[in-house]
Order: sequence, then C-alpha cells, then structure tokens
Amino acid sequence: MHNNETARPLTGQDYKTLSLAALGGALEFYDFIIFVFFANAIGQLFFPPEMPDWLRTLQTFGIFAAGYVVRPLGGIVMAHFGDLLGRKRMFTLSILMMALPTLAIGLLPTYASIGLAAPLLLLLMRVFQGAAVGGEVPGAWVFVSEHVPSRYTGYACGVLTAGLTFGILLGSLVATALNTAYKPDEVLAGAWRMPFLLGGVFGLGAMYLRRWLHETPVFAEMAQRKALAAEMPLKSVLRSHRGAVTVSMLLTWMLSAGIVVVILMTPALLQKVYHIDPRTSLVANTVATLGLALGCIVYGVLADKLGAKPVLFVGSLLLAICTYVFYTTLRVQPELLLPLYGLTGFCVGVVGAVPCVLVQAFPAQVRFSGLSFSYNLSYAIFGGLTPVVVTLMLKNDPLGPAYYVIAVCAIGMLTALFIRPAPQASY
Repeated sequence: MHNNETARPLTGQDYKTLSLAALGGALEFYDFIIFVFFANAIGQLFFPPEMPDWLRTLQTFGIFAAGYVVRPLGGIVMAHFGDLLGRKRMFTLSILMMALPTLAIGLLPTYASIGLAAPLLLLLMRVFQGAAVGGEVPGAWVFVSEHVPSRYTGYACGVLTAGLTFGILLGSLVATALNTAYKPDEVLAGAWRMPFLLGGVFGLGAMYLRRWLHETPVFAEMAQRKALAAEMPLKSVLRSHRGAVTVSMLLTWMLSAGIVVVILMTPALLQKVYHIDPRTSLVANTVATLGLALGCIVYGVLADKLGAKPVLFVGSLLLAICTYVFYTTLRVQPELLLPLYGLTGFCVGVVGAVPCVLVQAFPAQVRFSGLSFSYNLSYAIFGGLTPVVVTLMLKNDPLGPAYYVIAVCAIGMLTALFIRPAPQASY
C-alpha cells in the first residue's frame, strides 16, 4: 500500500462498494439460513411418511449440515480462482451459485410426487448452497478490505459481518411472518415455498447490483505488476503461512461458537431449559441479533483505532463474563431476558473484529486462499461439532452452553496474543 492510499478518507465509492457487498452478503446468508426455519415442514414433505419422527429430523438436519461440510471445498476452489483471475468474478459467481439452488428448492417436487429423488435433489441443492457460502464470506471480506484504505479495514469488515447478521434476522422475520399469516397445514400445502422463491429472486437482484462493483485496487495492481501467485496459492499458504492458518482457525472457532451457541441455539434452549414461550424467545433473539449487528461495527471500528490485539483480548473476556451472567441470571430473574440477551448479543459482536485479523494475516497474493482455507475448514469442524458438544454438555449441566462459550473465549484471549499482520510489501 502506498502512503497516500492509507491516508485518504472513505469516499462515496467506498460506501457504495460496502453497501453493495453487505446487501449481497445479507441476501446470500438469508438464502443459506432460511432452510433451518422450515426444517420441520421440509422433513415432512421430502421424506417417506412412515419414517420415524426422530430419523426424519436427523436426516433433515443432516441435509442442512451437508451445506457446512462442503464449505471448505467450495471456498478453496473459488479462492484459488479469486487469487488468480480476480476477486470480482468470484464475488458475482458465488451469488449466482446461491440464488439458483435456492430458487430450485422452492420449485422442487416433494416425496409424494417423485419418491426418493426428492430428498436427493434437495441434498444436491444444499451442497451447491454450501459451496457458494464457502466462497462468499471470505471473498466478501477480502473484497471490501482491499477496496478501503488500510486504516478502515476493521470498519469495512465489521459492516460486512453486520450485513451477514441481517441475513439471519431477515430469515427469522420472514419465517415469523409466514407462520403468522398461514396455518400449519397451509404452510405444508405450499406456503413454505415462498421464502425460497423470494430468496432466489433476492439473490438474482443482488447479482445484478454487483455488476456495478469494480475489481479491487490491490488485485488490479498485482495483475499489472504480474505479481500474482506463481504456484498454486494454497500450496504456498500451507508451506509458508502455517502460523497465520492456526491463528485464523482458532479465531474462527470463537466466531462460530459465539454465533452458533448464543444466536442460533439459545432460542430453543430458552424454551426447553428456561420454559420461556416461543414468541418471547423469538423477540429476544431479534433483540440479540440487532445487538450483534451493532457490536460487529463497534468492535470493527475499535480494532482500527486501538489495534486488533487488545480489542479481541478484552472483547473475549467481556463475552465470557456476559454469557455467564446471562445464563445464571435467567433462572432467578427471567424478566431481565430482553436487556440481558441484547447485551450478550452485543458482546458476541467481538467477532466483527476477527475478519480484519484474518485479512491482514496473509499477504495479498495468497490472501483469498489463506483466509478461505482457514475460515472454512475451522467452520466446518467447529461449526458442525459445536451443537453436538453443547447438547451433550446440557445433559449434565443446564449451564453447559455458558461453559462452552467461556472455554472458547479463553482460547480467543490466548490466540489474540499471537496476532501478527503479514508483511505486505512483498509484491
């Protein structure tokens, strides 16, 4: 980076790039997550009616999990071409790879019409969705961080992460609206298709908007200087950047634990363990998700001002304390649910400071591949295992989820001490 490049303020073009990227990310995450909200309906329609209920639930979530398992593969392949052919092309491709399968899920014939082909087609669409998300999230972080001056990397990544959070929120709002407007049998009769068709249309719209984005200045400069990765980018990452991969994977574990446990699993736990009614749980979850979106931006800005190391260290500590207070206070004072859950959601926002560390951990030639490999592999392992581990811990102790988050925060605090930006001058 040239000095004049670092010193310039954020321009209208920067804000346009950020909003288009964040909007695309939100819509893409909505497409990926909406499946969860209609898992029960999908289970009833896509599997044989005589199948036992637990097996049907297991298989439906198995199909959802398949989306996570293929993330590393999709992410590595797309990052490979992103490092060699350009960030923008992959950024547009990932949204197309998400919109078309989502649209297709909304149009799929059910088990009653085509038998076993129905769940298999559903699985195939889910695999495409997973591959797309694997390329989208790291691709978006690299894209926005290479567009803005380097002292705004934290802010840019925070805004983008907040955008992804809005995708989760949008999914939850659409699901709530649909279940309010239609009776359960109407949802089964065909209303469940609407969120998917909507998502497909959203995605194609976002893809059209992404045509107005420019290639990143960093990539354009490397291409001009013929300084692109000379060998397979991933090979170089695994040979020369193992430390960066380790730090990135551990920080992604904290990011996935915070979001999966506090935001995605807690609404169900509130109902099961604390006997709070479903509507209140959903409202509280919306408050927490808004807190998370705000937190992502605040922590991102702080990482720019104070450096990522102290922000992640203190932020992880605050999240651990807040989680403990949240789960222990609920038993005695359930009326404090909304403010406590909102505050805990805000503390999870420390994950908004994680992507700027990941982006800076790898030099530009292999940045997309390094970030994508570490993030997706870690998310596939820990994002997939977290719900299982937390459910097993719950059997012995209702505070299991809190202890899990606290343990991962401790790992986050330790990892923060080892953060080192990669030397960037070596074009």
